[in-house]
Amino acid sequence: MQAIVLGSAAGGGVPQWNCRCPICKLARAGDPRVKARTQSSLAVSPDGERWLVLNASPDIRVQIAETGDLHPRTGSRHSPIEAVLLTSAEVDHVTGLLTLRERQPLTIYATPQILDTLALNPIFDVLAPGFVMRRPIKLGEIIEPIAGLSATVFPVAGKVPLWRENESCASDNGFSATVGVMLEATGTRIAYVPGCASVDDDLLRRIADVDVLLFDGTVFQDDDLVRAGVSEKTGRRMGHMPMDGEDGSMARLSQVPVSRRIYVHINNTNPALVEGSAERRLVEERGWTVAHDGLRILP
Repeated sequence: MQAIVLGSAAGGGVPQWNCRCPICKLARAGDPRVKARTQSSLAVSPDGERWLVLNASPDIRVQIAETGDLHPRTGSRHSPIEAVLLTSAEVDHVTGLLTLRERQPLTIYATPQILDTLALNPIFDVLAPGFVMRRPIKLGEIIEPIAGLSATVFPVAGKVPLWRENESCASDNGFSATVGVMLEATGTRIAYVPGCASVDDDLLRRIADVDVLLFDGTVFQDDDLVRAGVSEKTGRRMGHMPMDGEDGSMARLSQVPVSRRIYVHINNTNPALVEGSAERRLVEERGWTVAHDGLRILP
C-alpha cells in the first residue's frame, strides 16, 4: 500500500486567506517554523498506479498538481484517481468534487446520509451521472473502491456540516454525518479519522493494532480559536476533540497499540503547527507526528 497526505490543514488551510492570528502571520511571512498547508485530504493506492482520494479538498487541483503520482499518464484525458471516499459532507471535504467534473470516470463513495446532503445542493449535478457514479456504503460494509484495496467506514462522534447547521440540528446524533475509514491492502492497515468529537471504547477497539493512525488534530486545546481571537466556538462545538488535556486525544489514545500516529486536519490556530514550540515538542514526545502536505506515509 502507498499513502500520501495531500492536505494536512483544517478548513481554510494555513495561512487562512483573511486570518491574522499569530500562526497565520508567521506562515504568511515565510517563517520556516510554520509550513503552509492545504485543506485535509489523503491519497491511498494498493499499487502506485490506481488511487483512492479520501475527501475532496477545495485545494485538490493544487494538490494533484504537486503530486506526480496523480498526474494524467495516457491519452488526451486520464487520471490515476479512480474513486473518492467522503468521511463527511463538510465544505472542506466535498468542494473539491467540483474540480473533478471534467468528464472523467470516477466513483464517489459515502454513507447515504452524506450522499443525501450532496443531493440537496444542485451544484454537484455538474458531476455528470454518466461519468461519475455515486455509491452509497453502509457502516461496517467492506468495499473495494479499487481492486486490491478494501475500505470499511465506521461511525465516529461528530457533527452535521456547518452549512446545514441550525439550532435544532447541530450534532451528528449517530446519523453517520461523520465517519472514519479503515483501509487495508497488502497486509497493511490504515485508520483515517480526520474528524472526531470524542473517543469511545468502540473506536479504541477498531483502531487497535493498525499500522498507521491518521487522527483529528484540529485544535491543541479546546479553546484555541477563542484564545486566538478569531472565533467564539470551541473545538468540541465544531465536532473536534483537542489534542491536549485529560480527555484529549493524546491521553485517550495513549494506551491503544498503534505502530504510527499522525495528526491531520490541523487548524491554523493550533500552536503545534509551529516547529520547536512547546506544544509541538509535547506532541512529538507523546509519539505523534504533525502531518504536512506531501508527507508520504507508505511505503
